[in-house]
Amino acid sequence: MRVCLSGSRLRPRARSRTSSETRFRCGEVVGSANLAHRWRAMLRIGLFFGAARFLFHRAARRITIHSSCLHAGLSRRRFPSCRQFIGRSALSSKTLKTIDLFAGIGGIRMGFERAFGDNVETVFASEFDEHAVKTYAANFDTPAVPCSSKEPMCTAPYVYGDITQVSAEDIPAFDICLAGFPCQAFSIAGSKMGFEDNFKGRSRGTLFFDVLRICERHKPRVIFCENVKGLVMHDKGRTLKVIRGALEQIGYTVYDAVLNSKDYGVAQNRERIYIVAFRNDVDSSSFRFPEPTDAGVVLADILEDAPVPSRYYLSDTYLATLERHKQRHRSRGNGFGYMVRPLDGKSGAIVCGGMGRERNLIADHREHSMVPTTAIKGKINDADIRKLTPREWARLQGFPDSYKLPLSDTHLYKQLGNSVTVPVIEAIAREVRAVLEAQD
Repeated sequence: MRVCLSGSRLRPRARSRTSSETRFRCGEVVGSANLAHRWRAMLRIGLFFGAARFLFHRAARRITIHSSCLHAGLSRRRFPSCRQFIGRSALSSKTLKTIDLFAGIGGIRMGFERAFGDNVETVFASEFDEHAVKTYAANFDTPAVPCSSKEPMCTAPYVYGDITQVSAEDIPAFDICLAGFPCQAFSIAGSKMGFEDNFKGRSRGTLFFDVLRICERHKPRVIFCENVKGLVMHDKGRTLKVIRGALEQIGYTVYDAVLNSKDYGVAQNRERIYIVAFRNDVDSSSFRFPEPTDAGVVLADILEDAPVPSRYYLSDTYLATLERHKQRHRSRGNGFGYMVRPLDGKSGAIVCGGMGRERNLIADHREHSMVPTTAIKGKINDADIRKLTPREWARLQGFPDSYKLPLSDTHLYKQLGNSVTVPVIEAIAREVRAVLEAQD
């Protein structure tokens, strides 16, 4: 007799076999052994296929691909963290909705989209700087539906300006809040006035409370914030304590850490504080900030192909002025002044104000034109000293070369200096995703 496995039912079929023949064929147990022996054989089959199915799904969840880097024409050496998650997971059947507050040029959004893939959708965006909105709109096409509070600054996507003028009730429901609230109020390069800071009649320091206002209304599962390292010690630590306490008061478990961009696949020494808050009903006990991934990328890896336009090379007159400025500060015991970075090292933090460009100069001895294309005093310097280009600044922040830079250099330096390091955001977002997957 042959016993066929068809679902959970056994169907006897008449066919003779020798009593010693016992083997597997096409999911069937063949043989004339006793009933107990046949049940044991079927149990082994079930365990085998169950284990195979478990291992298959486990492997599928770990599949990753560096498609973003390949699409941008970049080497893995340059941006090892530039990767796109694919594969099925607990989140593959649902889309999490995000809002992008103080969106800048979309660096935080890009990091989360890389980590979550098609499982996130931006349903609302807000940014006060109209020039940053132009760069944002050139690179993102959502949200596609306007809210009803006020007219957006542009269409496709609908990006709103002053968040203080947007009603929380008019913002669509969302699962994750992304908020790189303004850092100038806490920055070492700024006045460090914190919650008392005022700019154009708007208190930049208190814009964090608009994040609270919106999140208290919608109760998202996750709130993500980024700011300068100076926030940690501002007002002897009291400012950070207020922020943490406010998030806890509206029902969140808060984690924060200072991470350095140079440890995550970019050639920039940039320390920032990252705050991740999970709603209390989300078990976040397993959350950890990511370990460093790659500290090997250097400035030589992010340079544009030669020849670099001559407008980026300093004039000998301006270089002499920078040297006098540096010597003047050195005589007073200060460390201010321009800096030429070695190509086998990292840049300093790129910032939008002060000496942000001049403290990240390089000596690029590759072939280039010595003919000025802009009005300068003197001639192009003979030491081949130049500033980094906006595209090179974008690479220092981990943006792929496919990211569009549509505005003038003046605006781009400001926007990139104010932005975030995308691979760091992506690494944190992957840890956030792991927590949410465990819940689902």
